[in-house]
Amino acid sequence: MDLTLAQLRALEAVARHGSFSRAAGELRLTQPAVSMQVRQLEDTVGLPLLERVGKRAFPTPAGEQLLAHAARALLELRAGLERVQQLRGVVAGRVRLGTSASISIYLLPPLLRRFRARYPATEIVVVTGNAPEIARAVVGNELDLAILSLPVRHRELRVAAFYRDELIAIAPPRPAWRRWRSVRAADLVREPLILFERGATLRRVIDEWFHRGGVSPGQVMEMGNTEAIKKLVEAGLGLSVTSWFAARSEARSGKLVALRLEPPLFRELGVAYRRDKTRTPSLDAFLAAVDELRATLGRSRHG
Repeated sequence: MDLTLAQLRALEAVARHGSFSRAAGELRLTQPAVSMQVRQLEDTVGLPLLERVGKRAFPTPAGEQLLAHAARALLELRAGLERVQQLRGVVAGRVRLGTSASISIYLLPPLLRRFRARYPATEIVVVTGNAPEIARAVVGNELDLAILSLPVRHRELRVAAFYRDELIAIAPPRPAWRRWRSVRAADLVREPLILFERGATLRRVIDEWFHRGGVSPGQVMEMGNTEAIKKLVEAGLGLSVTSWFAARSEARSGKLVALRLEPPLFRELGVAYRRDKTRTPSLDAFLAAVDELRATLGRSRHG
């Protein structure tokens, strides 16, 4: 049976995007060229591999079976090509990282900057989302690794500690708040609150802290963007609870007041990847860079 790599890549891209046009854009081909490659593959196997429903395309049972095996074959091929590049003294390839928007904005820039300078031939793809969906994407091999809030309970994943994140309250830069050093849950519920949206791991951690304090937040303004939350707090529209690393810059510049929580509240961040993940030179190099950042963050926290 004569299958080509181009045909398998076309099938995988269409199935992942659910769209021939998006797959064509990613593969830098015309849409008719992608359709032809999928059609030739279907002719070879003798079964339809994609089902068209409206403007979307979904794998048929035969397509799912072929994709499951093709994904492993493509990963092994990619690993082999990277090993060949390594013989030339070049670390090249692609690393697909999943994380939260706040981690990508406030913790990862030094890592990404150093990694890009050290390995310019390696492509880094950063995908953001909430912890459960990012973990599922790593399990599904749509991402190579993740830096996310723990716990992660997928047995397919190997998880290592990355950073212990302290959560704080943030308040507008008013003299009354500057006199405070710490706040309890009962103090916060007396004020308008602006919290991260429900469903996120961070929000669950915060809600559990309020529950342990014997109170429940009343009406809460919910948002999915940390920068927007900080701007609303700065404008005096309420208080919030967020990561210290996310508010550190504004607290030090006086734009926000940072208040310790009583009792203190932490969340654990971890690095996760599949236990059976094929280790490529680019992935090994990125994991080493993550270890360097972990050590740097540990020193800055205790320094």
